[in-house]
Amino acid sequence: MTAYEKPSLDMREIETVLLKHLGPGAAEITPMAGGNLSSVFSFVHEGKGYVVKFSDLEGAYETESYVSDLLSGQDIPFPKCFALGKTGRLAYMILKRMDGRNLSDYTAEEQVRQLPELIGILTKLAAVDIRATNGYGWIGSDGNGVYDSWKEFVVAFNAEDQTGTFWENWYDLYRTSCLERDVFEEIYNRLLAYVPYNELHRGFIHGDFHQWNILSDGTRITGIIDGNCLYGDSLVDLAILDRHMPSSGVIQAYQDYQAKVGISIPYFKERLLGAYYFKGLDGLRFYAKMGWSDAYKGTRHFLLNLKA
Repeated sequence: MTAYEKPSLDMREIETVLLKHLGPGAAEITPMAGGNLSSVFSFVHEGKGYVVKFSDLEGAYETESYVSDLLSGQDIPFPKCFALGKTGRLAYMILKRMDGRNLSDYTAEEQVRQLPELIGILTKLAAVDIRATNGYGWIGSDGNGVYDSWKEFVVAFNAEDQTGTFWENWYDLYRTSCLERDVFEEIYNRLLAYVPYNELHRGFIHGDFHQWNILSDGTRITGIIDGNCLYGDSLVDLAILDRHMPSSGVIQAYQDYQAKVGISIPYFKERLLGAYYFKGLDGLRFYAKMGWSDAYKGTRHFLLNLKA
Protein backbone atom coordinates (compact mmCIF):
# COMPACT_ATOMS: atom_id res chain seq x y z
CA MET A 1 0.00 0.00 0.00
CA THR A 2 1.46 3.36 -1.01
CA ALA A 3 1.13 6.57 0.96
CA TYR A 4 -2.08 8.50 0.26
CA GLU A 5 -1.70 11.33 -2.23
CA LYS A 6 -3.95 14.36 -2.23
CA PRO A 7 -5.73 15.16 -5.51
CA SER A 8 -3.92 17.47 -7.91
CA LEU A 9 -5.78 20.17 -9.86
CA ASP A 10 -4.90 22.65 -12.56
CA MET A 11 -5.73 26.32 -12.13
CA ARG A 12 -8.54 26.22 -14.69
CA GLU A 13 -10.51 23.67 -12.63
CA ILE A 14 -10.23 25.86 -9.55
CA GLU A 15 -11.18 29.04 -11.41
CA THR A 16 -14.25 27.34 -12.93
CA VAL A 17 -15.54 26.34 -9.47
CA LEU A 18 -15.01 29.83 -8.05
CA LEU A 19 -16.65 31.50 -11.06
CA LYS A 20 -19.74 29.31 -10.62
CA HIS A 21 -20.34 30.38 -7.02
CA LEU A 22 -18.85 33.86 -6.77
CA GLY A 23 -18.76 35.22 -10.30
CA PRO A 24 -15.62 36.72 -11.85
CA GLY A 25 -12.87 38.37 -9.84
CA ALA A 26 -11.28 35.62 -7.74
CA ALA A 27 -7.63 36.54 -7.25
CA GLU A 28 -4.50 35.50 -5.37
CA ILE A 29 -5.36 31.79 -5.65
CA THR A 30 -2.59 30.20 -3.58
CA PRO A 31 -1.97 26.61 -2.40
CA MET A 32 -2.04 26.25 1.39
CA ALA A 33 0.08 23.95 3.52
CA GLY A 34 -1.54 21.37 5.76
CA GLY A 35 -4.47 19.08 5.17
CA ASN A 36 -3.46 15.45 4.74
CA LEU A 37 -6.55 14.47 2.74
CA SER A 38 -7.53 17.67 0.92
CA SER A 39 -5.90 20.01 -1.57
CA VAL A 40 -6.49 23.47 -0.13
CA PHE A 41 -6.22 26.94 -1.71
CA SER A 42 -6.78 30.43 -0.37
CA PHE A 43 -8.11 33.26 -2.53
CA VAL A 44 -9.59 36.73 -2.36
CA HIS A 45 -12.86 37.89 -3.90
CA GLU A 46 -14.15 41.47 -3.64
CA GLY A 47 -11.78 42.15 -0.76
CA LYS A 48 -12.85 39.13 1.32
CA GLY A 49 -10.76 36.07 2.07
CA TYR A 50 -11.92 32.54 1.30
CA VAL A 51 -10.62 28.97 1.24
CA VAL A 52 -11.55 26.23 -1.24
CA LYS A 53 -10.83 22.56 -0.51
CA PHE A 54 -10.90 19.59 -2.91
CA SER A 55 -11.06 15.87 -2.08
CA ASP A 56 -11.55 12.62 -4.00
CA LEU A 57 -13.02 10.88 -0.92
CA GLU A 58 -16.74 10.11 -1.10
CA GLY A 59 -18.95 12.62 0.72
CA ALA A 60 -15.86 14.44 1.91
CA TYR A 61 -17.45 17.75 2.93
CA GLU A 62 -21.13 17.09 3.63
CA THR A 63 -20.47 16.46 7.31
CA GLU A 64 -18.06 19.41 7.53
CA SER A 65 -20.84 21.65 6.23
CA TYR A 66 -23.15 20.39 9.00
CA VAL A 67 -20.41 20.85 11.62
CA SER A 68 -19.74 24.36 10.32
CA ASP A 69 -23.35 25.35 10.98
CA LEU A 70 -23.38 23.58 14.36
CA LEU A 71 -20.20 25.13 15.76
CA SER A 72 -20.36 28.61 14.29
CA GLY A 73 -23.87 28.87 15.77
CA GLN A 74 -22.59 28.02 19.28
CA ASP A 75 -19.80 30.54 19.80
CA ILE A 76 -17.00 28.29 18.51
CA PRO A 77 -14.57 30.07 16.13
CA PHE A 78 -15.06 27.63 13.22
CA PRO A 79 -15.16 28.68 9.54
CA LYS A 80 -18.58 29.22 8.00
CA CYS A 81 -19.35 27.09 4.93
CA PHE A 82 -20.22 29.13 1.86
CA ALA A 83 -20.75 26.48 -0.85
CA LEU A 84 -20.54 22.74 -1.53
CA GLY A 85 -20.34 20.94 -4.86
CA LYS A 86 -18.65 18.48 -7.19
CA THR A 87 -16.38 18.98 -10.17
CA GLY A 88 -15.67 15.80 -12.07
CA ARG A 89 -14.29 13.23 -9.63
CA LEU A 90 -13.72 15.77 -6.85
CA ALA A 91 -15.88 17.16 -4.08
CA TYR A 92 -15.20 20.74 -3.05
CA MET A 93 -16.12 23.16 -0.30
CA ILE A 94 -15.76 26.95 -0.13
CA LEU A 95 -15.38 28.56 3.30
CA LYS A 96 -14.83 32.00 4.71
CA ARG A 97 -11.15 32.35 5.58
CA MET A 98 -10.34 32.92 9.24
CA ASP A 99 -7.63 35.32 10.34
CA GLY A 100 -4.35 34.13 11.75
CA ARG A 101 -1.68 31.54 11.00
CA ASN A 102 -1.35 27.96 12.14
CA LEU A 103 -0.46 27.83 15.82
CA SER A 104 2.35 25.47 14.77
CA ASP A 105 4.10 28.44 13.13
CA TYR A 106 4.75 30.01 16.54
CA THR A 107 7.42 29.14 19.09
CA ALA A 108 6.77 26.62 21.86
CA GLU A 109 6.68 29.50 24.36
CA GLU A 110 4.09 31.42 22.30
CA GLN A 111 1.98 28.28 22.01
CA VAL A 112 2.05 27.64 25.76
CA ARG A 113 0.99 31.24 26.45
CA GLN A 114 -2.22 30.50 24.53
CA LEU A 115 -2.93 27.27 26.40
CA PRO A 116 -5.53 28.84 28.75
CA GLU A 117 -7.56 29.95 25.74
CA LEU A 118 -7.20 26.49 24.14
CA ILE A 119 -8.50 24.89 27.34
CA GLY A 120 -11.46 27.25 27.24
CA ILE A 121 -12.23 26.25 23.65
CA LEU A 122 -11.91 22.54 24.53
CA THR A 123 -14.43 23.10 27.31
CA LYS A 124 -16.81 24.86 24.90
CA LEU A 125 -16.47 22.04 22.36
CA ALA A 126 -17.34 19.50 25.04
CA ALA A 127 -20.45 21.53 25.90
CA VAL A 128 -21.76 21.89 22.32
CA ASP A 129 -25.49 21.14 22.31
CA ILE A 130 -25.97 17.89 20.36
CA ARG A 131 -29.24 16.84 22.02
CA ALA A 132 -31.11 17.02 18.71
CA THR A 133 -28.90 14.22 17.34
CA ASN A 134 -28.21 10.60 18.21
CA GLY A 135 -25.56 7.95 17.62
CA TYR A 136 -21.80 7.63 18.09
CA GLY A 137 -18.73 7.76 15.90
CA TRP A 138 -18.52 9.58 12.58
CA ILE A 139 -21.10 12.30 12.08
CA GLY A 140 -23.23 11.77 8.99
CA SER A 141 -24.46 14.56 6.72
CA ASP A 142 -27.78 14.49 8.65
CA GLY A 143 -25.95 15.32 11.88
CA ASN A 144 -26.40 11.92 13.51
CA GLY A 145 -23.68 9.50 14.55
CA VAL A 146 -23.32 6.44 12.32
CA TYR A 147 -23.20 3.85 15.15
CA ASP A 148 -25.50 2.93 18.03
CA SER A 149 -22.72 2.77 20.63
CA TRP A 150 -19.10 3.81 21.14
CA LYS A 151 -18.04 0.17 21.27
CA GLU A 152 -19.75 -0.60 17.96
CA PHE A 153 -17.86 2.32 16.40
CA VAL A 154 -14.48 1.30 17.86
CA VAL A 155 -14.87 -2.27 16.62
CA ALA A 156 -15.97 -1.18 13.13
CA PHE A 157 -13.22 1.45 12.83
CA ASN A 158 -10.53 -1.12 13.52
CA ALA A 159 -12.07 -4.00 11.55
CA GLU A 160 -10.27 -5.46 8.56
CA ASP A 161 -13.03 -4.70 6.05
CA GLN A 162 -12.96 -0.96 5.30
CA THR A 163 -14.19 -1.15 1.71
CA GLY A 164 -14.75 2.25 0.12
CA THR A 165 -12.94 4.24 2.83
CA PHE A 166 -9.50 5.76 3.34
CA TRP A 167 -8.59 2.53 5.17
CA GLU A 168 -9.55 0.07 2.43
CA ASN A 169 -7.08 -2.88 2.44
CA TRP A 170 -5.31 -1.48 5.49
CA TYR A 171 -4.25 -4.97 6.63
CA ASP A 172 -1.69 -4.78 3.80
CA LEU A 173 0.21 -2.36 6.04
CA TYR A 174 1.30 -5.27 8.23
CA ARG A 175 3.24 -6.53 5.23
CA THR A 176 4.26 -3.31 3.46
CA SER A 177 4.95 -0.82 6.26
CA CYS A 178 6.28 -0.46 9.79
CA LEU A 179 2.87 -1.41 11.28
CA GLU A 180 3.30 -4.38 13.66
CA ARG A 181 0.31 -6.69 14.14
CA ASP A 182 1.24 -7.73 17.70
CA VAL A 183 1.60 -4.09 18.78
CA PHE A 184 -1.63 -3.03 17.09
CA GLU A 185 -3.58 -5.91 18.66
CA GLU A 186 -2.10 -5.25 22.12
CA ILE A 187 -3.20 -1.60 22.02
CA TYR A 188 -6.58 -2.58 20.55
CA ASN A 189 -7.25 -4.98 23.44
CA ARG A 190 -6.29 -2.29 25.94
CA LEU A 191 -8.63 0.13 24.16
CA LEU A 192 -11.55 -2.31 24.45
CA ALA A 193 -10.91 -2.61 28.20
CA TYR A 194 -11.53 1.14 28.60
CA VAL A 195 -14.53 1.42 26.27
CA PRO A 196 -17.00 1.02 29.20
CA TYR A 197 -15.63 4.23 30.78
CA ASN A 198 -15.77 6.26 27.55
CA GLU A 199 -19.11 5.10 26.19
CA LEU A 200 -21.07 6.64 29.07
CA HIS A 201 -20.17 10.11 27.74
CA ARG A 202 -21.55 11.40 24.45
CA GLY A 203 -20.29 14.78 23.35
CA PHE A 204 -18.90 16.52 20.28
CA ILE A 205 -15.32 15.59 19.32
CA HIS A 206 -13.30 17.68 16.84
CA GLY A 207 -11.03 14.68 16.35
CA ASP A 208 -7.91 16.53 15.17
CA PHE A 209 -7.42 19.24 17.78
CA HIS A 210 -3.76 20.24 17.38
CA GLN A 211 -1.57 23.17 16.33
CA TRP A 212 -1.95 22.57 12.58
CA ASN A 213 -5.74 22.92 12.85
CA ILE A 214 -5.70 25.89 15.24
CA LEU A 215 -5.23 29.46 14.00
CA SER A 216 -3.67 32.28 16.01
CA ASP A 217 -2.54 35.87 15.59
CA GLY A 218 0.29 35.18 18.03
CA THR A 219 -1.50 36.31 21.16
CA ARG A 220 -4.99 34.85 20.83
CA ILE A 221 -6.73 31.95 19.09
CA THR A 222 -8.59 33.17 15.99
CA GLY A 223 -10.04 29.92 14.69
CA ILE A 224 -10.36 26.13 14.75
CA ILE A 225 -10.37 24.41 11.35
CA ASP A 226 -10.78 21.00 9.70
CA GLY A 227 -11.38 18.03 12.02
CA ASN A 228 -12.41 14.37 11.84
CA CYS A 229 -15.57 15.12 13.74
CA LEU A 230 -17.47 12.49 15.69
CA TYR A 231 -19.65 11.87 18.74
CA GLY A 232 -18.21 10.21 21.82
CA ASP A 233 -16.17 11.10 24.89
CA SER A 234 -14.91 14.66 24.44
CA LEU A 235 -11.74 13.81 26.38
CA VAL A 236 -10.49 12.47 23.02
CA ASP A 237 -9.75 16.07 22.01
CA LEU A 238 -7.85 16.65 25.23
CA ALA A 239 -5.73 13.55 24.56
CA ILE A 240 -4.93 14.82 21.06
CA LEU A 241 -3.82 18.25 22.28
CA ASP A 242 -1.72 16.73 25.06
CA ARG A 243 0.09 14.42 22.63
CA HIS A 244 0.91 17.39 20.37
CA MET A 245 2.01 19.64 23.26
CA PRO A 246 3.57 16.94 25.48
CA SER A 247 5.65 19.15 27.77
CA SER A 248 3.13 21.95 28.20
CA GLY A 249 1.11 20.71 31.18
CA VAL A 250 -2.07 20.35 29.12
CA ILE A 251 -3.73 17.75 31.37
CA GLN A 252 -3.13 19.64 34.63
CA ALA A 253 -4.27 22.91 33.03
CA TYR A 254 -7.48 21.21 31.88
CA GLN A 255 -8.21 19.71 35.29
CA ASP A 256 -7.51 23.02 37.03
CA TYR A 257 -9.85 24.86 34.67
CA GLN A 258 -12.66 22.33 35.15
CA ALA A 259 -12.30 22.58 38.93
CA LYS A 260 -12.33 26.38 38.73
CA VAL A 261 -15.60 26.48 36.76
CA GLY A 262 -17.18 23.69 38.80
CA ILE A 263 -17.31 20.94 36.17
CA SER A 264 -17.04 17.41 37.56
CA ILE A 265 -15.15 14.81 35.50
CA PRO A 266 -16.03 11.29 36.69
CA TYR A 267 -13.45 8.53 36.03
CA PHE A 268 -11.11 11.09 34.48
CA LYS A 269 -8.00 8.87 34.44
CA GLU A 270 -9.77 5.87 32.93
CA ARG A 271 -11.51 7.95 30.29
CA LEU A 272 -8.26 9.70 29.37
CA LEU A 273 -6.49 6.35 28.99
CA GLY A 274 -9.28 5.16 26.71
CA ALA A 275 -8.92 8.37 24.69
CA TYR A 276 -5.14 7.94 24.39
CA TYR A 277 -5.56 4.36 23.18
CA PHE A 278 -8.29 5.29 20.70
CA LYS A 279 -6.38 8.14 19.04
CA GLY A 280 -3.01 6.44 19.43
CA LEU A 281 -4.18 3.31 17.63
CA ASP A 282 -5.55 5.45 14.82
CA GLY A 283 -2.22 7.28 14.77
CA LEU A 284 -0.15 4.09 14.47
CA ARG A 285 -2.10 3.02 11.42
CA PHE A 286 -2.04 6.49 9.86
CA TYR A 287 1.68 7.07 10.40
CA ALA A 288 2.45 3.64 8.92
CA LYS A 289 0.37 4.40 5.85
CA MET A 290 1.99 7.81 5.37
CA GLY A 291 5.49 6.38 5.88
CA TRP A 292 6.16 8.55 8.95
CA SER A 293 8.29 6.06 10.87
CA ASP A 294 9.51 8.49 13.57
CA ALA A 295 5.94 9.47 14.49
CA TYR A 296 5.01 5.78 14.49
CA LYS A 297 7.85 4.87 16.85
CA GLY A 298 7.11 7.75 19.22
CA THR A 299 3.41 6.88 19.44
CA ARG A 300 4.17 3.17 19.84
CA HIS A 301 6.50 3.93 22.76
CA PHE A 302 3.98 6.22 24.43
CA LEU A 303 1.08 3.76 24.17
CA LEU A 304 2.98 0.67 25.30
CA ASN A 305 4.23 2.55 28.36
CA LEU A 306 0.88 3.91 29.54
CA LYS A 307 0.07 2.74 33.07
CA ALA A 308 -3.38 1.93 34.39
